Amino acid sequence: MTNILEDSKKYEEQIIKDRRHLHQYPEIGFELPNTQKYIQKRLDEMGIPHKSCGVVPPEIKEKYKKAGFGEQDNCTGVVATIGQGEPCILLRADMDALPIQEEVETEYKSKKLGIMHACGHDSHVAMLLGAAQILKNRESELKGTVKLMFQPGEEWGYGSKLMIDDGLLENPKVDAAFGIHIMPDQQAGTLSVHKGTLSQAMDTYIVDIQGSGGHSSQPHKTIDANMIMNQLYTSLNLLFTRESDPSASVTFSVGAMGGGTVTNVIPDKATLSGNMRSYDQEVRDHLCARIPEMIDHVVKAWRGQYSITEFHTPTTYNNPEFVDTITPFLEEIVGKENVVDHGVMSGSEDFSYISQEVPSAFVVLGTGKEGEAPVHNPRMYQQEEFFKYGAALHANVAIEWLKQN
Repeated sequence: MTNILEDSKKYEEQIIKDRRHLHQYPEIGFELPNTQKYIQKRLDEMGIPHKSCGVVPPEIKEKYKKAGFGEQDNCTGVVATIGQGEPCILLRADMDALPIQEEVETEYKSKKLGIMHACGHDSHVAMLLGAAQILKNRESELKGTVKLMFQPGEEWGYGSKLMIDDGLLENPKVDAAFGIHIMPDQQAGTLSVHKGTLSQAMDTYIVDIQGSGGHSSQPHKTIDANMIMNQLYTSLNLLFTRESDPSASVTFSVGAMGGGTVTNVIPDKATLSGNMRSYDQEVRDHLCARIPEMIDHVVKAWRGQYSITEFHTPTTYNNPEFVDTITPFLEEIVGKENVVDHGVMSGSEDFSYISQEVPSAFVVLGTGKEGEAPVHNPRMYQQEEFFKYGAALHANVAIEWLKQN
C-alpha cells in the first residue's frame, strides 16, 4: 500500500519537528514528565484518546534506588487507542534517554547537560506519532483497534513490565505487537527482520558483601570483604565457561567492584556488580539457578554474609508466523530488496516482556551507514529523512494485519 508512504511524506516535517523537540529535552528512567506531557499534547491535537499507564511498586523503587538509579516515584507511560473492536494490535515506542554528554553540534543538540537521546528513542516516539496521525485519518477503515504504547524506562530494562503490570495488554486485549528500533550504523532505508530469538536476555546481580574489618597487619582477625569479592569475581567468570555450551554465546561481565578506602585497613564491606547476557533459554535457566548458588558458597566459605539485588530482562522473541504475515506489509514500504536479515542483536531490549506475552515482531531500521557512530555513543547521528519510513511501517503493519485478522 504505497499510498501509506505518501501519507507519511505529508507529515515528514512534523515528524522531524517532534523528534528535534524531544532530542533537545531528554529525560532518564521511568519518570519522564515533560516527555509524557509533550506526547499527550500531540495526541490531543490529533483527537486521539489516551491515558497514563505504569506504576512503580515500592519494592521496585527501592531496588533501583539501591542500584544507584536514584529516586523514581512514577512510571510515565502513555497508552492511546485508535479504532474499536477486535482484534487489537499494539505499536510500541520507547522514550527514555541516556546519561551521555552529546558531542555532535546541531541546532537541536540536547539542552540537558550530561543527558542525550543516544539510542534513538526520540525518533521512535516521533515515528509513532507520525503513524498515529496516518491511522487517525484512516480510522474508519480500521478492522479493529490499534493501541499505541509510549514507554519509559527501556534503558533500565523494566519500563514495559511496569506498563504490562498496569494493564497495558488488556481493555482491549492485545493480540499482536510490533516495534521498530533505529540503527545509525546500518545502511539507511534497510530493514533488518529476523525470526526467532532476536535480543539477549540480561540478568544483573549486585552483591553486597559484609565481612569484618581490621588492621592490615592482622588479617587473621578479620573477614576480608575485598578478598571475598575477588574470589567471587573469578568464580562467576569461570562458571559459564564450564557449565554452558560454547555455542550458546553467553557472556558474564563484572562492570563494577569496590571496597575499602586506604591501604592499611581491611574493609568491612565490598560490592560486586555484574551481568550475564544470553540467547538460549535453557542455558539461561541453568545459569540463573547456579549464579546465586555460587555466590552463596563462595561468600560463606570465607565466613562472610551477603545480600543480592537482581534485575532480569528476558529475550525478545520474533514470532515466525507473525513475521511471515507482516513481511509483505514491510516490503510495500521499504521495497523487497531492502528487507534483510542481519541476525540477532547484541544487547537486551525490554520489548521482550511484550514478546513473551503476545505474537510480536521487532525490526531494525537503518538510519545511517556502516562505520558511523553506533547507539550509546556521544557522536551518534541519524539521517532524519528516513523517519517517515518508520511511521509508514507502523501504520501499514497495523492496517493490513487488522484486515487479515
